[in-house]
Amino acid sequence: MEQPSSQSPWAQTMIPLDVSITRQADASLNAPFIRIWQAFLSGRVLLATALVLLQALSTQLQATASPLVWLVCLGYLALTVVMRWAAARNLPAPTAGLQWLPVIGVDIAAVFLLQILQSSNLNYMALLAIPILIASALGSMLLAMGTAASVTLLLLAMVSWLHASQGSDATQAYYQTAFTCAGYFGMAYLTQDLSRRVRRERAAALHSRLRTQTQEQVNALVISNLSDGVLVVDQSLRVQQANPAALRLLSLLPSHPPSFSLQTQTAWEPLMDAVQLSFAQNSPLTATVHLQATPQQGRTGLHLRTRITEVMASDAESADSLCVVFLHDLREMEAQLRTEKLASMGRMSAAVAHEIRNPLAAIVQANALLAEDLAGQPGAQQLCNIVNQNAERLNRIAEEILNIARVQQEDALAQTPPLALDRHAAQTCREWQSQASQQPLLQLHLAAPAQVVNFDEEHLRRVLVNLLDNAQRHRSHAQQAHSLQIVSGHGVSAFIPATAEQSWLQVWSDGAPLESSVLRHLFEPFFSSQSRSSGLGLYICRELCQRYGATISYQRLPRPTPQGMQEGNAFTVVFSSSVGPANAQSLFDLIVV
Repeated sequence: MEQPSSQSPWAQTMIPLDVSITRQADASLNAPFIRIWQAFLSGRVLLATALVLLQALSTQLQATASPLVWLVCLGYLALTVVMRWAAARNLPAPTAGLQWLPVIGVDIAAVFLLQILQSSNLNYMALLAIPILIASALGSMLLAMGTAASVTLLLLAMVSWLHASQGSDATQAYYQTAFTCAGYFGMAYLTQDLSRRVRRERAAALHSRLRTQTQEQVNALVISNLSDGVLVVDQSLRVQQANPAALRLLSLLPSHPPSFSLQTQTAWEPLMDAVQLSFAQNSPLTATVHLQATPQQGRTGLHLRTRITEVMASDAESADSLCVVFLHDLREMEAQLRTEKLASMGRMSAAVAHEIRNPLAAIVQANALLAEDLAGQPGAQQLCNIVNQNAERLNRIAEEILNIARVQQEDALAQTPPLALDRHAAQTCREWQSQASQQPLLQLHLAAPAQVVNFDEEHLRRVLVNLLDNAQRHRSHAQQAHSLQIVSGHGVSAFIPATAEQSWLQVWSDGAPLESSVLRHLFEPFFSSQSRSSGLGLYICRELCQRYGATISYQRLPRPTPQGMQEGNAFTVVFSSSVGPANAQSLFDLIVV
């Protein structure tokens, strides 16, 4: 038998399928034809057994036995049993070829030998319909018509030989053979046409099923990756499906089963009331609810939208309504709205900031002169200090806004001299400490003294100062040196997304974890979790890092402290690997360049 190829031969006679249909789909497509093939093989075994029993009965009745007839019957039985055992799973190719000889060829030969060798008046010609049916149902049109034509020629040859040997009139026998063979051709054509229709409909059904499965997978992936929560609730207030975002908004673990009842927690009563009202009105509903799982977690504001759908039950004519609930975090919606509003004012803010600097400088100078004139008056001096502090704050905000415009207008990559990483980081940290009002304590762990980076000195200072200011604001209340740490290194390290050729710099503080709503907009302009911050520091850091091929990222990492390993917030800058170690150049070379 010829083994089937990996690409099913039946594809030659079917409608074209999508390229996404795999071997498993191909096997599913051939499944009904394999069952037909196995049924034909089993029928041949039963037919061969019936022929042997018929010969045994004929021997008992006529007391005569032809050894050749017995040999043909027993040989045919043996061949059908071997084929049923060896080729039950191997569907032959539908094209005409030698693979059909053990089936169609053996059947035709056995029938004609029995008809020629039999000594009784039995007629075996009706059995020729079996090989024609096999060729028509499982083969191509060429194989079906070729089998019918072969049977026709053999019948005509046998009729000519019999009547030539007997010397009688063969007109009636020729007419009977002609009508029989015409019926064979008609049967072959109709069976083959029916087989082609079955294959075509089977291919179309399988194609539609695969497209449906693919669409279901796409829908599942989209829903599971949505930032908004999605719940599917039935009329008994049981959640049938829930995506990870919905579990997070309901203060459930990601490993929580997606099917649960809303009645299990009293904190979900506002959500239950909204779902029940939507079911009662049988209409969409938009509402704002506040959930509180535990007193420690606080209240979670949710903006929800409901949609009612109907799914026909499989075992009844009635329809069960389902409620699809879309959940949105109010804090994220407010933050996104604030970001969009402030981003739309970005260009105008840059122009305003530029115009503010001139009158602001005049205010600072006038305030300094006024402070000299009011020397010795503590109350007036305190007022001058307040004016000076707020003027400096306003100047920093204007400077940050203008820095954005400067960064965006500069070239993609400036030709800058190599910069010693550890030396510049230490110098910047000392300057930042000396300029801070409260003299913050920080701990340096600089482990890349021989490495230089491709970064402008002033730009790297700006990045580091912004990260230090951010870490100082979000550190714990404890004012120990280990609560604010500066770490540098080279190559692969734990939790550092760097390769063996890259240097990195990290600013770590022991502050509380950032909220998920803050993490999504961490590096966006004008976004800040504090009202007194402009929300531009981290955005400027990202823009400057991208300018020099570096990356900046946030991780929640543990660092060693006198009290042991402690979790904290870490911002890591990974520099480009295009610059070699610092010992390749001297200090004089760095200064001259």
